[in-house]
Order: sequence, then C-alpha cells, then structure tokens
Amino acid sequence: MGEHSIVEIADALNSGLDVRDLTFIQGTVYRARTIEQCVEPVILPTWDEISISKEAYARSFGEQIRQLNPFLSHPLVEEYPHGVYVVQNPPSTPLTTEEFDQVYELPYARTWHPSYDAAGGIPALAEVKFSLTVNRGCLGDCAFCSLNFHQGRIIQTRSDESVLTEAELMTHEADFKGYIHDVGGPTAQFRIPACAKQLKAGACADRRCLSPKPCKALRVSHKSYLTLLRKLREVPGVKKVFVRSGIRFDYALLDKDHTFIKELAANHTSGQLRLAPEHVSDEVLSIMGKPSNDVYQAFCKEFDAASRAAGKEQYVLPYLMSSHPGSTMKVAVQLAEFCRDLGYNPEQVSDFYPTPSTVSTCIYYTGLDPRTMKHVYCPTDPHEKAMQRALIQYRNPKNHKLVLEALRRAHREDLIGYGPKCLVRPERAERPGKRQRHSR
Repeated sequence: MGEHSIVEIADALNSGLDVRDLTFIQGTVYRARTIEQCVEPVILPTWDEISISKEAYARSFGEQIRQLNPFLSHPLVEEYPHGVYVVQNPPSTPLTTEEFDQVYELPYARTWHPSYDAAGGIPALAEVKFSLTVNRGCLGDCAFCSLNFHQGRIIQTRSDESVLTEAELMTHEADFKGYIHDVGGPTAQFRIPACAKQLKAGACADRRCLSPKPCKALRVSHKSYLTLLRKLREVPGVKKVFVRSGIRFDYALLDKDHTFIKELAANHTSGQLRLAPEHVSDEVLSIMGKPSNDVYQAFCKEFDAASRAAGKEQYVLPYLMSSHPGSTMKVAVQLAEFCRDLGYNPEQVSDFYPTPSTVSTCIYYTGLDPRTMKHVYCPTDPHEKAMQRALIQYRNPKNHKLVLEALRRAHREDLIGYGPKCLVRPERAERPGKRQRHSR
C-alpha cells in the first residue's frame, strides 16, 4: 500500500532533500535521535517496558490500533536503548478511484519472472492469474487478520471500466478457458465506504463497523458490485464469472434487497460456496469480530433457497478455526457438535497461529484484549491446541485418543458411546460386554 509514499519519497529526493530529512511522509517509519520534529506524538511504552511487561505490550498495541486513521492519527514513538527512537508516521491516505485504476493499468507481464522458467514456473499463479482485484481495504476488522494495519478499513475501488479492460485482456491469454475465477479483494462485495464521513475523517478508532452489532451509520449496498458482475458476464470470451473472495455474509443480509444473494447462487457459485463463520460460540465470535452464529445460519437458509430457485443443488462449506483466543475446551466441543449436526467432515481446519499485526496474536501473547485490556482465555499449550483441532475432525481415526481426552477434560462423556449424538466410541477396554484377556 505504498503507492503514495514511494512517489513522495522519490519527489523529495529528486528535490535535493537528504534521506535523513524525510521524516514527514505518511506510511513510513524512521529512526531518530530526537523527536522534536514530531507534531503531537503519541508516546508508546518503551522497548525496555514491553520487553518485560505483557501488559505494557498490550497497551502499546491498543494505542497502535487507535492510530490507524490516515486523516486524524498522530506519529507513534517508541524509545529504544541508547537514546534511539523509532517513529511511525500515520498511514498513507487511501487511493482515489483514478489512482487505483492507474496502478492496475500499468503494463504488467501477467506471468512469473523468466528466472522461474527452468523450474517449470510457479504453480500457485494458476489460482490467481484469472482473478480480478476490484477493491482494497476491509471494514470487517477481524481480530485474526492484519488487513486493518496494512490496507485499512476505508474501502477503495477500481472503476468498472478499468476492471472490464483487464478482463478483456485476460480473454487474449493462450491459457484462458473462459472462466474468471474471482472478482473481489479482501472481501468480495465491499464497493462503497462504510459511511459518508470515512473519506474525510477516516474510520472510527473506538468502534467497529460490523461487530458486535452493525453501526447505525453503516451504508449497505450491493448495486455497484452487481452491476460490475453483470458487465463481466457480458464480456466476449467469458463463459463464467465466479466469486471466491471472502463474502461477508452479515453485510449481505443487512441489504434489504437480497438480489445479490440470488445472483450469487444463480450465476457465481460452482456447486460449493465457501464462507468463513470461523466458529459457533458467540463469545469467541465477538472476540474475532465476526457475526453471531445465528446470522450465519440465516444466510445459509437464504442461499439454499436461492440455489433451489435457480434449479441448482449447491452447498455452503464453512471455514472453521480451532483454538482461537477465547476458545475453551467447552466451546471447542460445541464446534465439533456443529460439524456433527451439519454432517460436515472438514478435510482442512485452520488452527489459530499467531501472525504479526493482529489483535488475536496480541491476545495470544499477553492474555489481554488490547482493545479493552480485559483478560481473555487463550489456549497456548500445543497439546491443548491439538485436542481442539482434533475435535473438529473427530471422524478421523487418528484423532480418536485426542478426542476422548478432550471430551473428558470438558466433562462431556455423554458424547462418548454409540448413540446418534456421540462423537466417538469408547476405547476397547471400556466397551460394554467386552471380555478381558488375562495372562496365565
């Protein structure tokens, strides 16, 4: 997200400024011996403090979250030993539609670098080569995602004309088979700013747009996205346009006009729609920044009805996450019961793993939610994490012992047995009527 910053750096250097004088460019971080040049800086806990105090680390991270507004934020200052300061300027301002178009209309090669030819290229390119990025930023603000830090919550969009031009270029590629694999970005259907004030005042520092409840000022519309999808379907040489970027299903339901859900089912899904409810426990979902489970269930009903109306048999497959902060063994069992009742046997499970610049990672490390400074239970022991993951895949015979241990730890022995609601059978020695062999 450095388009503005890199041009400003180049212009400043070209004007004769020394690189050490470039302390004013948004979206950059620099080292300094003094902070006299900083205007109204926010002083974070020092390196020494956060090195020994997890509470200080959480307070520092919380302040960083509140200073992500490119219009109203202040420079962040962290002091290091030997009189060194690290200064982080406010984020770059979002791109206008015209600027966004210019970025994507550069003459890209649209393939891997020739240095990879000898190795047979890069197989992963096939997954994205015929996908279209149409937006940037995400107002979802999920705790386990770092998008808030590097793309921000202000939605930026390309024009329809720019996207259609790229789609037309795709049709001339030798390996294009007529299928556009995805149209979206961090979230597929976000095409307008969350509210009228965001483009001038930025996103709110003290509230989230969608969770735990949608902000009253939130604007919801799929008209722009639907118009773009319809235009793409009409491009000569395009047979099908799929939507595979994460769909924010709560946002879709908030739209009183459910045309998007109907057209998604009728035209843009290939048998399976992958969504990311992540969990079923509302307590965990609240920490995640995700909608409550009943919202997910409501969307699934709408999508199922829309699929049947379109004469299609299609299914929603959920992405689920184990051992996220807030997930006790009790709620991990609830997640396993959800899979049982759904008849869903996930082949892949996302086990929470700490990654840079996310609220969830801060909680994992400190045990504190940096947004509230409240204590949050977090499974960090590798064995407990293994049990929580095994519960979601309880049908896998390799997980049998771990599931048994997890159910006993959660005092849910009622799920061990032969009944229709049981997750696993007891161990052989525990089975009723089983004769025990005795040595002579």
